[in-house]
Amino acid sequence: MSKSEVVFISTPGSIGNLVPLVEFAQLLVNHDPRFHASILTITMPQRPTIDTYIQSRAAASATSINFLHLPTVEPLAEDENQSYLAYLSLLIEKHKPHVKHTIADLMSSAESNRVVAFFVDMFCTSMIDVANELEIPCYMFFASPATFLSFMFHIPVLDAEISDDFGDLDTELTIPGFANSVPPLVLPTALLSKKGDTYPCYLSHTARYKEPKGIVVNTFKELEPHALSSLSTSHVPRVHAIGPVVDHNGPAQWQDPDLYESVVKWLDDQPPSSVVLLCFGSMGSLSGPQVREIAFGLERAGFRFLWALREPPKSSVYLPSDPANVDEVLPDGFLERTCKFGLVCGWVPQVKILAHQAIGGFVSHCGWNSILESLWYGVPIATWPIYSEQQMNAFEMVKELGLAVEIRLDYREGSDLVLAGEVERSIKSLMEGDHVVRARVKDMREKSRMALMENGSAYKALEGLIVELMPKI
Repeated sequence: MSKSEVVFISTPGSIGNLVPLVEFAQLLVNHDPRFHASILTITMPQRPTIDTYIQSRAAASATSINFLHLPTVEPLAEDENQSYLAYLSLLIEKHKPHVKHTIADLMSSAESNRVVAFFVDMFCTSMIDVANELEIPCYMFFASPATFLSFMFHIPVLDAEISDDFGDLDTELTIPGFANSVPPLVLPTALLSKKGDTYPCYLSHTARYKEPKGIVVNTFKELEPHALSSLSTSHVPRVHAIGPVVDHNGPAQWQDPDLYESVVKWLDDQPPSSVVLLCFGSMGSLSGPQVREIAFGLERAGFRFLWALREPPKSSVYLPSDPANVDEVLPDGFLERTCKFGLVCGWVPQVKILAHQAIGGFVSHCGWNSILESLWYGVPIATWPIYSEQQMNAFEMVKELGLAVEIRLDYREGSDLVLAGEVERSIKSLMEGDHVVRARVKDMREKSRMALMENGSAYKALEGLIVELMPKI
């Protein structure tokens, strides 16, 4: 029996965008066997772990999802003044002919009934042109929260109203997706200044957000009711809140299985909800001085901890790495003094660690995937944003939703150090102080699971999307 094809493409090099997109593709084909998914991938040699993830998922989803590697394009000329987003946007643009050719082949294949949709992500907006040329309905898959989607739609309005750099403003901003006014310093670093090429890139992408037929957002109604309501206007394509879409297995294939087993064994020996996990995502790392302040704060707080410590990458196109020698980046004697209640390790599959009963708190960079994982397993967060939209996510979690404890809301590269005393106070608040936040997180845990059940809000949203994709069937 031929199946209807759904095609996806994700921003290259971004595991945070790729993983939920793959999980959504899997959710769609599992929910309705009439679909088959093809995921187009742009290779970045600087990030081989992403290829490892793709190989693993391709093997696990051999019959329902096909991963198609696009041909490489002529290498981009290096420009030290070019931002990473500008580099990515040009790289994606150069792949348009390959994408058009690949989808055209799918459309002419005898194995496929028809290509019913092409899903692009937040920075692949140039691929809307391909969908239009091939006369395929185009949708956007948005891996960040509804609050940030609302902000992306509002950027052109702010740009027209405010001539100054946002980072220089001394007044808070009114953004439709937020119930509270938003401090300018929780905007993404790339948007604090209008100088350079990153800010125009954002404007260029957001200018095209009205073009897709619909937008699929990895969130759910019970979590972001205000933000989703703000998006229900004639100026925004129909929004489908189909989350939380979470990879519950985690990228375990990235790391040494012996290390993972030793970490789990250590956790098995700890009391329930007694350990605070410190993990800053696949792209998150901190400076040496900041690492030492965290170490002193952990030692003073005295709670059990598991710390996934990473070294900064060589440049923005590379990922952080595990330290060759943790003794060199930690204070003298730290490991010896904390060996009875703490464990420092390299990369671990975060979602599997959050699922462990010993975890009672999570110091997080506030990537949206991490937030959804923590809510799914009922683990409260202490906010330590680093890059991308994480500052706005942290603001939402603390000020809008009351689902997290604040360490910092506006931390980013170049911020003043979070000193040991602040780390100590925040961890104590996370682990024993704020029972209201912990109760709210537990409640949201149940709501996140109910959303995906039959007749849940996300289940109904997915059903509505399928009706759009295949209205005559």
